Amino acid sequence: MHDLFEEILESVRRNRLRTCLTGFSVAWGIFMIIVLLGAGNGLMNSFNQDSEGFASNTMEIYGGRTSKPYEGYREGRSIQLRQADLDMVSKQFPDIIDQISTSISRSGFTMAYGKKYYNNVSINGTFPGHAAMNRIEMHAGRFINSNDIAERRKVIVLTHLAAKNLLEGGTDYESLVGRRVKVGNLSFKIIGVRHAAENMDDRDLYIPFTTSQAIFGLDDSLDQISFTFTGLDSEEANEAFEKRLKQALGSIHHVAPDDEGAFWINNYFTQNLQMQKGSSALRKGLWIVGLFTLLGGIVGVSNIMLITVKERTHEFGIRKALGAKPWNITVLIIAESVAITAFFGYVGMLLGLGACEIMDRTVGQTSVDVFGQSIRLLVNPKVGIDVAVEATVLLVVSGTLAGLIPARKAARVRPIEALRAD
Repeated sequence: MHDLFEEILESVRRNRLRTCLTGFSVAWGIFMIIVLLGAGNGLMNSFNQDSEGFASNTMEIYGGRTSKPYEGYREGRSIQLRQADLDMVSKQFPDIIDQISTSISRSGFTMAYGKKYYNNVSINGTFPGHAAMNRIEMHAGRFINSNDIAERRKVIVLTHLAAKNLLEGGTDYESLVGRRVKVGNLSFKIIGVRHAAENMDDRDLYIPFTTSQAIFGLDDSLDQISFTFTGLDSEEANEAFEKRLKQALGSIHHVAPDDEGAFWINNYFTQNLQMQKGSSALRKGLWIVGLFTLLGGIVGVSNIMLITVKERTHEFGIRKALGAKPWNITVLIIAESVAITAFFGYVGMLLGLGACEIMDRTVGQTSVDVFGQSIRLLVNPKVGIDVAVEATVLLVVSGTLAGLIPARKAARVRPIEALRAD
């Protein structure tokens, strides 16, 4: 084994420039695979960050405008969801719907706590199920419960940003639970402090839905209806249920069964499926680009080994004449090919992981404003060590195959012909 290593090193020393150029192409190939996969992961993480706050088995229903006349009603009617719609949805699909909720929101209020103020907040009347659907994380206290709804309690859930403002930057949120705060001209008892998305300037303060109806003197109109569901495990099942749901709502609002504009549904389950398909397609595309880049390095390894075989034909003839077997020649060429790909592949892997770390600390910290929301361009654009190792192993296997053809050619050299070679 020691003699084999010495022979490989001697061959590399004789062809330093050629070996380094070939090694660079190998290192560049593995480097590009890791960087491309890291950037792809960061991009998909950025796309997914907006949906992390919602349960994947959640649908939201909104009223739209009719796109065709029906039963004497003209097209272009604005559809307003009402309490009857909420009751119908919960009763007609009990085997599918788990929790159902709705909300009414009013904005532009100022919140006061002693001499502390927090401007431009929104009051959002909702139900207990809203917490599960939106994966609300509580820092202190609790969310709205059924007793709050039944008794129309004047209680409120603050965001941690609003609470921190009232505490002058402090984080002792528990000290606010049970205290009273004024929103506009109304006094509420604080029952909890929830986490808010800082990049979205979340200023929604939650109160019981029935309380919002009593306070604002609202009719039974609703902004939207949201619910969690079970039993819909495929895109086809979701599409079929959405069609049934629209037809059931359409029967109340005198909408044509095939009118697609009267209601629109935001389905996080199908969105996640589409995101997964897009993520898979993106990852495959990046792998293909990276592998073709890597292929250039592998072809370079094969070429340099073919040249090595041609230059050492006389040497191989002498080896065979002295008793070397074809297998010994084959092992020598393949070992040199593997050594080049393994060493430079390892270097490319380290450089790729380092580039992903730099990308995370530079581009990964950059945000852009989209419709008033701050969104990071790349979120955690990194590749796991397991993926990097797998790519490197693939490279070494490819290096072995790249050296196989030159090795077989060297093994077939006939001693007499090789000794006559110049």
